[in-house]
Amino acid sequence: MKPSDAPQNPSSAFSARFLRTAFDRRAPNWQDADFLMREVASRLASRLDYIKLKPKRVLDAGCGTGGDLQSFGERYPDAYRVGLDASFGMAKAAASAGATTGWRRLLRSGPPYGVVQADFAALPFASRAFDLVWSNLALHWYREPHRVIPEWHRVLTTDGLLMFSAYGPDTLRELRAAWAEVDGLPHALEPTDMHDLGDMMVASGFDTPVTDMERLTLTFESPETLLRDVRLLGVNPLPERRQGLTGRARLAALRAALERQRGPDGTIALTFELVYGHAWKIPEKTDAAGNAVVRLQDIGRGGRPR
Repeated sequence: MKPSDAPQNPSSAFSARFLRTAFDRRAPNWQDADFLMREVASRLASRLDYIKLKPKRVLDAGCGTGGDLQSFGERYPDAYRVGLDASFGMAKAAASAGATTGWRRLLRSGPPYGVVQADFAALPFASRAFDLVWSNLALHWYREPHRVIPEWHRVLTTDGLLMFSAYGPDTLRELRAAWAEVDGLPHALEPTDMHDLGDMMVASGFDTPVTDMERLTLTFESPETLLRDVRLLGVNPLPERRQGLTGRARLAALRAALERQRGPDGTIALTFELVYGHAWKIPEKTDAAGNAVVRLQDIGRGGRPR
């Protein structure tokens, strides 16, 4: 890739091909970076404790190496679990984990466990195929989340549940500030605001979606360990993609800028804004003849029920 071809807008940096390649490379060592996904998955899953749901079919959209699929095997032992990931390396690892997990699976007495490689915005499933669609820290990778959320709605059964987590705009704010001292180029992920995600769920037909946010702060002993974990997590991929633009002098300047951020305890903080969302798919509004009902006040919004 030529320097002149480098993307100038973070939101356009993550092409589907680039993401597949990047996560294919990370798949063999994903356990080194999976700590944050496991923590967020635990926080998201705790919300299921208060929801009466016994799904027969569960979709994990952005399953990675299959950690959440295995957890769902314990929470919903009779559910048919399907994992989906854009990365072949991740999907292959998840499939291998599912093939060897648990005595019921070994005895072929457990419910089916399948993994497919596919794009979020073009799910290879029939409509109303799943009772629960789950996605943990994956949606922010997609340039057009407004194309993904309608697909989640489509594959959910009526009264099915969507639950997801994603990074919010404040993620890596300290790293972006450090890079701003070095150059004016985009170097980090800039995710969608939770209010915009809520609007997208409404526009997709979900009923009274709920979104909320929390901030998680990780601390690091050195700039080197911070940058290593950021690379493992994949949330700062542009320097990898354009190595010609990021030489030793710039990396030295970046480390110096991070050093200046040390707190009173001597560590360097890094913020992750975590957005959580959930919503139910309600029955479609139709009249006695089975025709879709659109409220008059919605016509000015493109005729989409809200």
